[in-house]
Amino acid sequence: MIVVIEGPTASGKSSLAMALAQSLGSCIISADSRQVYKGMDIGTAKPSREDQARVKHHLIDIIEPNQRFSAGDFAKRASAIIAEEREAIPIVCGGTGLFIKSLLEGICELPTIDKSIKAGLREYLNEVKGNPESYRQRLDLLYAELSKADPVFATKVSRNDPQRIIRGLEVFRGTGIPLSTHWQNQNQERSYNSFRILINPPRASLYERINTRFEQMVAAGLLDEISGLLKRGYTFDDPGLNSLGYKEFRPFFEGKNSLEECVKLAAQRSRNYAKRQVTWYRNCEFDLTMDVVPLNISVIEAKIQEFVSAAH
Repeated sequence: MIVVIEGPTASGKSSLAMALAQSLGSCIISADSRQVYKGMDIGTAKPSREDQARVKHHLIDIIEPNQRFSAGDFAKRASAIIAEEREAIPIVCGGTGLFIKSLLEGICELPTIDKSIKAGLREYLNEVKGNPESYRQRLDLLYAELSKADPVFATKVSRNDPQRIIRGLEVFRGTGIPLSTHWQNQNQERSYNSFRILINPPRASLYERINTRFEQMVAAGLLDEISGLLKRGYTFDDPGLNSLGYKEFRPFFEGKNSLEECVKLAAQRSRNYAKRQVTWYRNCEFDLTMDVVPLNISVIEAKIQEFVSAAH
């Protein structure tokens, strides 16, 4: 049995997870694709050191910014943690939908794909990485190809996400079958008895929180955090610094854009990301949906207990 707390970025997931974890005596498993990175604290809105001292948090600060961490990696690590937590109900909290999907529904097993396919797609983009206009044109061409090859998967992928675009094309070129079809053919059921909570605030208030959050992050030292990572040898081409909330500041460090322009871009892309998250959640089933995190969580606790009792 696990509790899963989901919602778009800046919706208040972490505060609810903390309140429930303290009340239930639980641990928190982070389902955030960026909080896994060491040294990336401010831009990923990691729980404070104080919160981490109060409640045990898992899958935070586990890899370096130049390493990759897939949905499959998450599912394996999270499953091992859940297996060890026998006394209390673990709380999985995060907005990376694919991580949670992998944990609840299992991993789609794909046949071996020739590595040269992925390498060729990456090289196609890397050849023009120094030319923004040409890079944009090539990425658009790849997205158009993906839209024809796998329209179902394409609707879930941003045209600004080269990693997932390449993944979809790699699978289709390598197997002749769309990635979305591979998933459908698995027909996997939930691996866990889970109580899923969705926090889905009104759009206007959510967007305002996103805008304010980036201003607060800059005030809290986000630029110093990025500068420190660059001094340690990491680059904006690494998976960590190439993620949302960090890559938008690359033009500032390269002397191309003002800080104000970068903050606006980061907020805009985060709003777009939140919109895609909300779209993703429409295809998911939840046991409890709320638009704000209540001050009194006793009602939520009661519903969880009802769910546990019904399951036994």
